[in-house]
Amino acid sequence: MTDTLVRPIQLLVVDDHSLFRRGLMALLSQDPRFEVTCEAGDVGEALRCVARQRPDVILLDNHLPGVLGVDAIPALREAAPGSRVLMLTVSENEADLVAALKAGADGYLLKTVESHHLCEAIVKVMEGESVVSPEMTTKLVSALRAQPAANGDAADAPVATATADAELASLSVRELEILHLIARGDSNKHIARQLDIAETTVKIHVQHILRKLHLTSRVQAAVFAARHAS
Repeated sequence: MTDTLVRPIQLLVVDDHSLFRRGLMALLSQDPRFEVTCEAGDVGEALRCVARQRPDVILLDNHLPGVLGVDAIPALREAAPGSRVLMLTVSENEADLVAALKAGADGYLLKTVESHHLCEAIVKVMEGESVVSPEMTTKLVSALRAQPAANGDAADAPVATATADAELASLSVRELEILHLIARGDSNKHIARQLDIAETTVKIHVQHILRKLHLTSRVQAAVFAARHAS
């Protein structure tokens, strides 16, 4: 058991729909890894909860009264710099996804996520990983491909490209194949079916890919593929 799980992960649930919020709290409370210490229906309540409870992870809806959740992220992070922010929303808009990540969100999940996937995502975010719903990974990759390089990065571009090329060259043909499927948003199960290999084999390949590319999550791998392996 990791140090982050010695005590329950302290959660703040922010959602203006009380029925959904209470249902989510009841669901999470059944898992001994979590403790919901506060709930909020708007940003004002959320900021008061953050100041009082200092939660480990904030589950944040995007559509809140008077303000978008993504716009509240900077204030929430300022109030509790150590807290992780995991967006949990119905918005499949890639602009909302990119805005949330740029604002400092540690993850972006759709409310259609399966409960066990949500629980695992919370743990991953707590451990420093970034998580994005598979359905949104493809949109994130498309958005990044559409963005021109920033002017400030122009001087460093050749070095970054050379480094990326060297890292890609370290991947096997199978690992490159899996990297492209990750960028497409495919899950390990879908990748296993498509390549006719065991899901455990896919997991091992993914671990090798992350290690060789010096990355920590599938989201980072998808972003890397969008920028350097397209």
